Amino acid sequence: MFEQILFPTDFSDVAKKALSFVKKLREAGGRQVTLLHVIDQSNLDTLSAINTVPDYLTIEKDMEEKAFRELEFMENELKELGYDVTIKIAKGFPLREILRVAEEKPSSVIVIGSHGKSNIQEMLLGSVSEKVIRKAKIPVLVVKR
Repeated sequence: MFEQILFPTDFSDVAKKALSFVKKLREAGGRQVTLLHVIDQSNLDTLSAINTVPDYLTIEKDMEEKAFRELEFMENELKELGYDVTIKIAKGFPLREILRVAEEKPSSVIVIGSHGKSNIQEMLLGSVSEKVIRKAKIPVLVVKR
């Protein structure tokens, strides 16, 4: 039923909780997981406004490397359960990138945490997970705190 799973993560506590649901979906026929982390373009824009080009590029590279290490750790956990795992790091706006990846690599379900790291912003603007629920063309499993 949920053979192809898209798991977007911001590495928050709720995302880690959602990962445990991804693991459980293996028992329900899950075969393949795409681990996705989006480096938020609005954060990059802010960094570019306050840093010199070399500093900005160093910070961006550090963000990518940190994300890759986190995703690699998750990948190993999932592979131990028998999943085939793909890692993707995208730069852009989280909602757009999640929906793009869901269409680019057809997924059966998106598993996402209910809240990310920026709770204040989410309360004011609406959370990424809420927007994914409204705009996704496939089922979305939202894991609460």
